[in-house]
Amino acid sequence: MGALHKGHRELLRVAREHAGRNGEVMVSIFVNPLQFEPGSDFENYPRPEKADEDFCRNAGVDLLFRPSPPEMYSEGRSAYVEETDLSETLCGKSRPGHFRGVCTVVAKLFNILSPAVAVFGEKDFQQLAIIRRMVRDLHFNIDIIGVPTVREEDGLAYSSRNQYLSTVEQKQATVLRRALLAGADRTKAGERSAKTIVDLVRGMIEQASLARIDYVDLVDAETLQTRDMVEPNSLLALAVFFGKTRLIDNIRLP
Repeated sequence: MGALHKGHRELLRVAREHAGRNGEVMVSIFVNPLQFEPGSDFENYPRPEKADEDFCRNAGVDLLFRPSPPEMYSEGRSAYVEETDLSETLCGKSRPGHFRGVCTVVAKLFNILSPAVAVFGEKDFQQLAIIRRMVRDLHFNIDIIGVPTVREEDGLAYSSRNQYLSTVEQKQATVLRRALLAGADRTKAGERSAKTIVDLVRGMIEQASLARIDYVDLVDAETLQTRDMVEPNSLLALAVFFGKTRLIDNIRLP
């Protein structure tokens, strides 16, 4: 959705790696109104068009597709794409309709641009899982590549929304990565109770005075269903508000 940063640069690097010297790397930038629930930050979402254009040019992008909402959504539209399993957990619980907006716009972008490969970041792990499910179930002839989260020096995951954070909020938000690493360390030490690990992570985050937890959950990385015990392919995921800014992060558990 624009406001490009170092995390996006890594996506472009991986895209070029797959495209090769003779292939084409395309970027779509579209602040999708269907992804924003009523009262959210759609109107204020950053749209630095010139900076994003320069970013793409400097990264060697071959084509930048930046449509307007009327170009993407016909008046009186009535057809949507909706995933009904993975989207019911984690962020889907607190953001009703969000992933219907994601699936609808990504399906439209796939149809318009016809990529062979599409690259998404693992920071939004649920979104990546849902897009993979949509591609599988609707037989899109596209390979989906997930790219590990890129972080700032203090451990905070790069996000376009980080610019909303005050200096104090950004400093406190670094607790998210520390808490996730503490949860992973506890599993390395032999802990298998999901409740124990989730309680540990929540407790660390709650020490940050400005933090307001949306969720902390330990789930199966494929089904995104909550687990009682740490088993192979487990994911520890969270969403936390600092002020009005909602941040997400996750870690695979050993």
